[in-house]
Amino acid sequence: MPLQLQHEGYSEEKLGLLAEKITCRETQASTLLALLGEPDHYTYPSIFIYGHHASGKSHVTECIMKELELPHVTVSCVECVSAGLLFEQVVMGLYGSEATALLPRSSSILDFVRVYKQLSSQEPSYQTRYIILDRAQLLRDMEANLLPGFLRLQELVDDNVTVIFLSEIVWDKFRPSTGCFEPVVLHFPDYNKGELHQILTLDSHPSYSPELYSSFINIMLGVFYSVCRDLRELRHLAALNFSKFCEPLERGEVKETDTHKLWKNIEPHLKKAMQTVYLREVSSVQWEEQQQKEEKEAGALKGLSAYAHVELPYYSKFLLIAAYLASYNPARTDRRFFLKHHGKLKKTNFMKKHEKTSNHLLGPKPFPLDRLLAIFYSVVDNRVAPTASVFSQISSLVTLQLLTQVGHDDQLDAPKYKCAVSLDFIQAIARTLSFDIVRYLYDFL
Repeated sequence: MPLQLQHEGYSEEKLGLLAEKITCRETQASTLLALLGEPDHYTYPSIFIYGHHASGKSHVTECIMKELELPHVTVSCVECVSAGLLFEQVVMGLYGSEATALLPRSSSILDFVRVYKQLSSQEPSYQTRYIILDRAQLLRDMEANLLPGFLRLQELVDDNVTVIFLSEIVWDKFRPSTGCFEPVVLHFPDYNKGELHQILTLDSHPSYSPELYSSFINIMLGVFYSVCRDLRELRHLAALNFSKFCEPLERGEVKETDTHKLWKNIEPHLKKAMQTVYLREVSSVQWEEQQQKEEKEAGALKGLSAYAHVELPYYSKFLLIAAYLASYNPARTDRRFFLKHHGKLKKTNFMKKHEKTSNHLLGPKPFPLDRLLAIFYSVVDNRVAPTASVFSQISSLVTLQLLTQVGHDDQLDAPKYKCAVSLDFIQAIARTLSFDIVRYLYDFL
């Protein structure tokens, strides 16, 4: 049974409508309502709400604001490339577009406080105003005094205003090193399997019974839950694969109650869909067309590999190429391939007697991080500084399972990796960069 929302400041009708829209988030909504208090009361100056992507933070907050008709403005920090644009969005949302003329062209937090204080005195509100900053972790990259200023905005402008931060990282990693006013922290945990099933079944298809769609969601979660718990991604996968699930029903081959035959029909399709989770190799329409083409051609592969469409950042592609070369080339051949004045060496000059088997048949070998970076800086076209961005892209390749980290996390040595992609995959990636990878492979000398 869902938790019934209760609050003295709002009618039961509004709270009932609110509860219908926040499935499986009644506990967090009830806590947030308790923090907000009644509409005309002063509430906490700042509230910090955090949780993983697609855990309901923005949805619950927006539903509370709209269903209870609270004065608020929601600003996405992704859209605000500067602090001045952020201030303009807040003023426009609370006081109208004409009020933004009071802000100077390059406004600071002091200008924003002055203008806000002037506008709030001219248009006093008998309810708490709410400023909701979505993707608030991006504030850390803006001016140093921006976050402390928003945390204690209520005190600075002497008005009943509360700033709500929505973030995907915890407050301990958010807190400025110089210290600041501490907000009230509220955590939104990830949805468990039962909650995901309950939410996804709300999207049932009108042409079929809710029981059939519920059984489809149960089958889909059994396949994808271990690798993907993102509600938006799962909802996209459900919409993409439900038509395939219903094909035997449309042909009249099975009944809705014959779950086993429906599962046998959709199982290979779901396994292929596993390859598109998060990577977005191609669009949904292109993916469906590709599957239909493969079925008509009885699985025959033609043209370039589908992996040629994998969208990776520019330098991530070079990192993956460097990892492949480090996995399949002996370490002693690096001078031959990546040093300009290496001299004329032939393969027979440095081939040992026991080294007669192809490295591609033996499989990828582990390599240290410093060797990966050395090859990367050799093959990339332009100079690249060793920044944190390069190291974060290596971590992303590991997360995408294109690289595999070997060894234990607690070892004192530098981390070692192995490349987990095939030759066809890396050749398709290299083609997008106009890079002839075969010239740098020891097995093809």
